[in-house]
Amino acid sequence: MLRRVPPSLRRALLSSASTHYGGAQIPNPSHYPSQTILPQWRRHASVASSSAPPQSPPPPSPPRGPSRSGGGGRTVSSLNPAEVAKFAAIAETWWDANGPFKPLHLMNPTRLSFIRSTLCRHFRRDPYSSKPLEGLKVVDVGCGGGILSEPLARMGATVTAIDAADKNIKIASIHAASDPTTASIEYCCTTAEALVKEKRLFDAVISLEVIEHVANPLEFCESLSALTIPNGATLVSTINRSMRAYTTAIVAAEYILRWLPRGTHEWSKLVTPEELSLMLQKAAVSVEEMAGFVYNPLSGEWSLSDDISVNYIAFGVKKSETPSTNCT
Repeated sequence: MLRRVPPSLRRALLSSASTHYGGAQIPNPSHYPSQTILPQWRRHASVASSSAPPQSPPPPSPPRGPSRSGGGGRTVSSLNPAEVAKFAAIAETWWDANGPFKPLHLMNPTRLSFIRSTLCRHFRRDPYSSKPLEGLKVVDVGCGGGILSEPLARMGATVTAIDAADKNIKIASIHAASDPTTASIEYCCTTAEALVKEKRLFDAVISLEVIEHVANPLEFCESLSALTIPNGATLVSTINRSMRAYTTAIVAAEYILRWLPRGTHEWSKLVTPEELSLMLQKAAVSVEEMAGFVYNPLSGEWSLSDDISVNYIAFGVKKSETPSTNCT
């Protein structure tokens, strides 16, 4: 159920490292069958475009928005204040399994399955151990109320969890304090860029459903990479910018089923698997595996799949040597 990224794709990504991400012309993955998407990555990895398509209209009209650019000038932080305020407004509902974060609660076991499997394989741990991540330093970037941080701590990891919304951190800290196995989580109201300035390093850096809400995704990926030790692991999950994702994750989830507050996601800000792979490659992280999360409306459960047309997660390894840059 896991898609291993072949060496040929990594070579194609490496050859395109000098191309600005904002100028990459990448096809919509929803137009291709899942079994053909990797050849399409290789074909389009280094193609550049000088123009952007028009802005996307709001739902329910089908979107035709531009690819999200991760390039441009350097910013102090990739933080998007509007997005932080959006999630701070519903912070009290993080641990309500039937509230606005119900989709994440339902998806969490599947996300953890992928994380546990890839980290155990990479760090040569026993996946059947009660604490397979014991001794590993892990940071949860954009932790929200801690629904991922807590199970990571229960698996033995030394967890640092950060979020830009102070309300989220307070809710997460209170909930974690009620269980001795999670009370040791280090919760901080800060950003990935701030941790980089503090020269913090971790064996594994995890950021789930966050990159589609930041102001500059490329700089965000660079910060995640800077927090990862050489040969450490970086995991990122998000929503694909595809027509299928628009109809299911936005129109259906926000406007019909009301699983999420309207406006939670903007289609033009979503990130395709090709774009994420390119950004991580430019940030010295080589994507090794990728998998999709598929929801079964009959069972109400999520499962891992090769289908990455909507929700997906990528596992990457930080290169042991970061290419030097010339300073003038």
